[in-house]
Amino acid sequence: MPLQRLWASLTVLLVLMLGMERAATADLFDEIYARGRPIEASLKTLTARFVEESTSSLLARPLVARGTLAVVRPNRIVLHYAEPERRTVLIDGNAMRLVWPSRSIDQHVPIGAQQRRIQQYFADKSPAQLRSHFDITATEPNTRPTAWLVTMVPRRKQIREGLTRLDLWIERDTVMLSSLLMTFPNGDTKRMSFEDVSLNPAIDDSVFKPGGA
Repeated sequence: MPLQRLWASLTVLLVLMLGMERAATADLFDEIYARGRPIEASLKTLTARFVEESTSSLLARPLVARGTLAVVRPNRIVLHYAEPERRTVLIDGNAMRLVWPSRSIDQHVPIGAQQRRIQQYFADKSPAQLRSHFDITATEPNTRPTAWLVTMVPRRKQIREGLTRLDLWIERDTVMLSSLLMTFPNGDTKRMSFEDVSLNPAIDDSVFKPGGA
């Protein structure tokens, strides 16, 4: 995956898992946000296990990866991939680092401008503000009765150039994101699913180093 898409995926993930500003009006999407307000207000750190599934016209079959995730609010996130190859992706403020030992990769990428763009469209937005950027629907899917499904389709060309659709599964009992599916302009997709999510655990600083999981 190109680093720019990788950065976008992780930044969207960070914003969604830490929550966005809530506002209460009268449809299911707004109800979900209103119910999540107490959780969002108290959330400082988060850890989880994840499964990442990527599809591409260049792949004969989906590529599945597994690992662990740690987040410290407001903008520190690390993914330690354990399978199929060990690698680490770290976002710390306005910088991203990818360390992939088996491929002798250790790359540092400045992402300040891109961070600000993502913040412009996703972070600290009320449902009404989000609807100015996305067509949003919230449903109760029969295929997953324990979760709500929120679908966000960008209305703005600038967003569509990087992401054409975002599907979010939010668990009803915890009001936490359990899975997301990103669809990109060329038809490629990336799904991330989360298990063993822990809210506000103590996280040692060594976790935010390559191989620190």
